[in-house]
Amino acid sequence: MIQACNVTLRLGKMALFEDVNIKFTEGNCYGLIGANGAGKSTFLKILSGQIETSKGEIVITPGQRLSFLQQNHFKYDDFDVLDTVIMGNKKLYEIMREKEELYAKEDFTDEDGIKASELEADFAAMDGWEAESNAASLLNGLGVENDLHCKKMKDLNASKKVKVLLAQALFGNPDILLLDEPTNHLDLEAIRWLEEFLINFENIVIVVSHDRHFLNKVCTHIADIDYAKIQLYTGNYDFWYESSQLMIKQMKEANQKKEDKIKELQEFIQRFSANASKSKQATSRKRALEKIELDDIKPSSRKYPYINFKPSREIGNEVLTVENLSKTIDGVKVLDNISFTVGREDKIAFVGPNNMATTTLFRILSGELEPDEGSYKWGVTTNVSYFPKDNTELFVGEETIVDFLMPFSPEKDVTYVRGFLGRMLFSGEEALKKVKVLSGGERVRVMLSKMMILRSNVLILDEPTNHLDMESITSLNNGLIKFSGVSLFTSQDYQFIQTTANRIMEITPKGLIDKKTTYDEYLDSDEMARKRQVMQFDKEDYED
Repeated sequence: MIQACNVTLRLGKMALFEDVNIKFTEGNCYGLIGANGAGKSTFLKILSGQIETSKGEIVITPGQRLSFLQQNHFKYDDFDVLDTVIMGNKKLYEIMREKEELYAKEDFTDEDGIKASELEADFAAMDGWEAESNAASLLNGLGVENDLHCKKMKDLNASKKVKVLLAQALFGNPDILLLDEPTNHLDLEAIRWLEEFLINFENIVIVVSHDRHFLNKVCTHIADIDYAKIQLYTGNYDFWYESSQLMIKQMKEANQKKEDKIKELQEFIQRFSANASKSKQATSRKRALEKIELDDIKPSSRKYPYINFKPSREIGNEVLTVENLSKTIDGVKVLDNISFTVGREDKIAFVGPNNMATTTLFRILSGELEPDEGSYKWGVTTNVSYFPKDNTELFVGEETIVDFLMPFSPEKDVTYVRGFLGRMLFSGEEALKKVKVLSGGERVRVMLSKMMILRSNVLILDEPTNHLDMESITSLNNGLIKFSGVSLFTSQDYQFIQTTANRIMEITPKGLIDKKTTYDEYLDSDEMARKRQVMQFDKEDYED
């Protein structure tokens, strides 16, 4: 058990948490959610003891071990991979090192023998003899190959380091497991493995994630941070969302009924208060009026942008034809003889580990790059908007957000542009911020504003969910579902793909896989299973 008792954390005059009381118990997985800046990661650090509270305390059942996902990817650079994982159980690792130092002594004394005996007993009690095999099993499950287990952490690329640190957090069956964005930088297979691990994990898990599908799969409870408080809900993320929305709706409907009753009573009192025959009834209604209290409905601190792509014209039957497209970048053939056609009802998700190939294809189709070989042709009715994965170069000037968007607006009216920005949560003076100071999430919202202003009937989106909070991802997801045009996109958000795409493409070293199906059906298909088993290629080539 781990419990927050009257926890308050103040940052200057602002209270990030105020008298929070919440208890986390064995056998449950808690999804910690809240708007950006609500304090999700900070609360995990409070639970782990990395941050001290202004008031209150964290209580942990005596003897229980807490483990958390490390965020410093360079902290263990001088250690072997296996050792780094075993460090997840600090006490066990210290015993291992103490044993090694003891047995390495040239003048091994009787006292050393007694100490070694005690260490061996503790080592065996902590399942130490299985430590290396258990660590290797975790690494293999997450996709860190055997030949990397004895290498130094500094020799691994960034994505492998993330997996090692995750294995470290999971190692040794901790009683309390704290995970901050554990699916970041994980491939699909690693995420699926982690989901199964957590579903079968019998102790306490508290996880922060923007991956709605992941939260739905693993969570038994949702802990919602809002207005410096934490409210606990039973069920997964979708259940929380539906129940919280329903609760607000019911409270609003109840208030509306009360307001109607108040109006009715006030009208009666006004009409008959001076009438002697009706004075008793008027007095009775005054008493009834005094007893009616409206529920205080505090709006959530969450803010959902309004994303709605409305094409200026209907798209025709001929949308896009790609024939024998090839492209080599830095000596690597990224696209090799790719061909496909796109229909007017297609919403195509490009999936798989080969992110460079997808980005290159999108840049060619948007006109940013020229292919080395082959051709592509857009239909005469198409109007294409492109969302690049890396938009850094677009946001370097001194211009304001309004100035940035004005050239793309069909109406040269500041009010028209600011209307779109208001829907995307840039209200008032926010719309006059200089583009060079925008955060990653703000830049994404500006780019989406641009796409809405352009009113295109074809959208190309390369990782649009990167940098967005849960609310913005949900709004973008809903906006693309309603979009009547054609979309080509890629995303690491499972639910985003599953609910939006009706066609799946994957660019592989053996060619293009193209299926008109949902994402779930694609992942469960026989062809996908064969691809996992048969295709021989080095995943390192695909990783950043």
